[in-house]
Amino acid sequence: MSETRIILSTVDGQSKAEEIAESLVSERLASCVNILPQIVSVYRWKGQIEKEPETLLIIKTRGDRVDEGISRVVEIHPYDVPEVISLPIEKGHQPYLDWVLAETATQGGNR
Repeated sequence: MSETRIILSTVDGQSKAEEIAESLVSERLASCVNILPQIVSVYRWKGQIEKEPETLLIIKTRGDRVDEGISRVVEIHPYDVPEVISLPIEKGHQPYLDWVLAETATQGGNR
């Protein structure tokens, strides 16, 4: 299994998604964040079925940065209970996985 992980999160707009993505990449908590606009989420919230347009963030990071990455997303996310989940990357193109690890290596003094 690879040392890399994917964090998924949804948010209610492109500009907030870009803000989260730029924060994570600039702080080396993610090597790359893909932003997929115009998904539809159907969920139960406070006893009601909701159906809302959202934007999906696919965040690539290393395993030892997942907790910090999740905490940072929650810190700047506008929702009361944001979706922020982590999944392992079991296999992939090794040069890409190496790049993810290199770009998310801790650098003294970041954040």
